[in-house]
Amino acid sequence: MTLAARTRVLGLTSWHHDWSGLRVAVLGLGVTGFSVADTLCELGSRVRVIFGGVDPDREQLLEVIGAEQAQSESDSVQLESLREFNPELVVVSPGYRPDHPLTVWAEQRGTVVWGDIELGWRLRDKTDRLADWLCVTGTNGKTTTTQLTAHMLRAGGLRAAPVGNIGVPILDALRDPQGYDALVVELSSFQLHRLGEISPYASVCLNIADDHLDWHGSSRSYREAKAKVYEHTQVACVYNRADPATEQMVEEADVIEGARAISFGLDAPPASGFGVVEGILVDRGFHAARHNEAFELVTLDELAERSLQAPHLVQDILAASALARSRGVEPSEVAQAILSFHPDPHRAQRLGTFRGVTWIDDSKATNAHAADASLRALESVVWVVGGLLKGVDLSDLVRDNAHRLRGVVVIGSDRSAVLEALLRHAPEVPRIEVVPGETEETMTLAVAAAASLAQAGDTVVLSPAAASMDQFSDYADRGRRFQAAVRVLGGGDAGDDDTSAEGRVSKR
Repeated sequence: MTLAARTRVLGLTSWHHDWSGLRVAVLGLGVTGFSVADTLCELGSRVRVIFGGVDPDREQLLEVIGAEQAQSESDSVQLESLREFNPELVVVSPGYRPDHPLTVWAEQRGTVVWGDIELGWRLRDKTDRLADWLCVTGTNGKTTTTQLTAHMLRAGGLRAAPVGNIGVPILDALRDPQGYDALVVELSSFQLHRLGEISPYASVCLNIADDHLDWHGSSRSYREAKAKVYEHTQVACVYNRADPATEQMVEEADVIEGARAISFGLDAPPASGFGVVEGILVDRGFHAARHNEAFELVTLDELAERSLQAPHLVQDILAASALARSRGVEPSEVAQAILSFHPDPHRAQRLGTFRGVTWIDDSKATNAHAADASLRALESVVWVVGGLLKGVDLSDLVRDNAHRLRGVVVIGSDRSAVLEALLRHAPEVPRIEVVPGETEETMTLAVAAAASLAQAGDTVVLSPAAASMDQFSDYADRGRRFQAAVRVLGGGDAGDDDTSAEGRVSKR
């Protein structure tokens, strides 16, 4: 790649610059990849989308917008298409690992490589209404915090939207002709790896624990990616007092002069903090007399009435409150938003109580940190766990929660690692292994197995601590199937039969 071409690309920092004719390769045709292609075609660039899996609907849309496409399951065929196209810019969808042959080739030849977030930052000025970005990451709780923060901003009269890893591509929001006052940007560690030099209005890393080690290669690389969320923050760096790593990230970040460190936690807060005092969530972070006084937000009793009292949810609420208050939302408006908020399905979602046993769908707990938060909120638990572990060891999770386990139902492709952790750290806890069969059967068998282990007063929780794509299309599909099986059980169709017939379920 020539120096002149590289200089041209790096100088494109506005929607209103000349993107026409620029050869851009887009890697991946998911939601993000299509949004990138659609945006750049609108700007007049020459776009080629290179992707693996067949997607007839989006492939047809690529023809409509005028993008070239190269589909192949073979990395070598994709690489040949990339070489032939000779791109001046490569925009990478979040799932592409740093060592993927296509990204390695592009970087080695000096081609500019961006993720969708950096591209979005450069194109954020399409309208005169330039949105502030409030960025959210963490191992657990990102989506709830992102949605709640946007809900609070709207309660404060701002035009705001949750975008990014939450499922709404940031480029789609940035092209809205009405513009936004603020965007709450959920960032995965994959997106943070290729973040570029953005400058958030406010930012938070909710917590940090090992996850996606198969993608990042090490705990250190994963944590370094998460820490990028605080770089160049303008107003407020929000961190978790119970997680010293997040405070260290703030201390080491290169921020805009005047940016404040704002903590949150379940204890009584210091000045410049959010926390809980005598059952009341309070804000000492943005009170003019914060050394002596605090704004009261909501009570734990009010949260309990809305099934929002679990400790991890209270932490998310406090973090969201800090972000919203940094943008000027009044305490009364924050409180109003909290009390009218409904979390997404599949996140600590209570399904009901049948025969004295409570059932909870926490399918969104796709890592050990999230599952730990879910289990710690309960007492006597039958735990449905398993899936794709992403290189993470569950030993600490099992050891720390063994005393609350009535029984365990193990599902998914990485069952042996889960069973090994149970044998080592919870050998006395009954466990049932559901051997993979038809996807349609998995949750029916798992729910029946859980019912056979549970006693009145117990809680059965699907909190897999693993990704879902081994047996399900995503965590929502996994949760829906769990809920459907529980509904059948609640209707009296499942019974308490031993489901170990035909070798599908084995008791250990």
